[in-house]
Amino acid sequence: MNRFGQASPAMVLTLLEETAADHCFSIGHSLYDLEKQKIGWVLLSGVIRMERYPVYRERITIRTWLSKYSQIKGFRENIILDAAGNIIGRAKGLWLFFDISKRRPVPIFNSFLEKWQFNEEVSIDHDISVKLQPVDILKPGLEFRIRKSDMDANRHVNNISYLHWLMEAVPQEITDQYFLHQIEGRFIAEAQYGDSIISLIERGTAPHSFVHTIITKSNNRVCATANTIWKPR
Repeated sequence: MNRFGQASPAMVLTLLEETAADHCFSIGHSLYDLEKQKIGWVLLSGVIRMERYPVYRERITIRTWLSKYSQIKGFRENIILDAAGNIIGRAKGLWLFFDISKRRPVPIFNSFLEKWQFNEEVSIDHDISVKLQPVDILKPGLEFRIRKSDMDANRHVNNISYLHWLMEAVPQEITDQYFLHQIEGRFIAEAQYGDSIISLIERGTAPHSFVHTIITKSNNRVCATANTIWKPR
């Protein structure tokens, strides 16, 4: 929870990913079983839109389904509901089926395609394949060193760490008076354990919006880009 007694954006993302993992487990593919086969799901891009955040002890339900897929990737849809069935959040992610050891995509197992039910309905009518313009890499930013705790089972930086780095760069007056209404992100290049990264931010063209970029300090390689929109609390 944050200091307002609400689930933080990072916790919402964590719960969305837990729901995706549970969807895999429901058809007999736990993430640990996949890991033994050197296979995993990697998030390429996504968007989360929250009308409000769950408060402490509130009961919520997260529903997920696949709306579209190709040979190697699929679009995962999510809606977040309160106890009365009202939708308080929506999310969409583009996930890649990935060979961890060879660091390249592989065809999705037939067992996924046979057992998962697909529904063409989308949670958000939003194109998450469009490239996001990065911040000028010469701007100053906040520096972080990648820790062991930032790495996941696929041996790359977990996307939740990117969200933490992004949020740290948002001005205090924004996080005090506004909540994160929407975040859209793209993952472009891998960062490695021990690298130092820089979180860059500049104001967007819309009111209370920001453009974000995560780069490596050593060579200014762009690892991730994002746009955020904030609403008054």
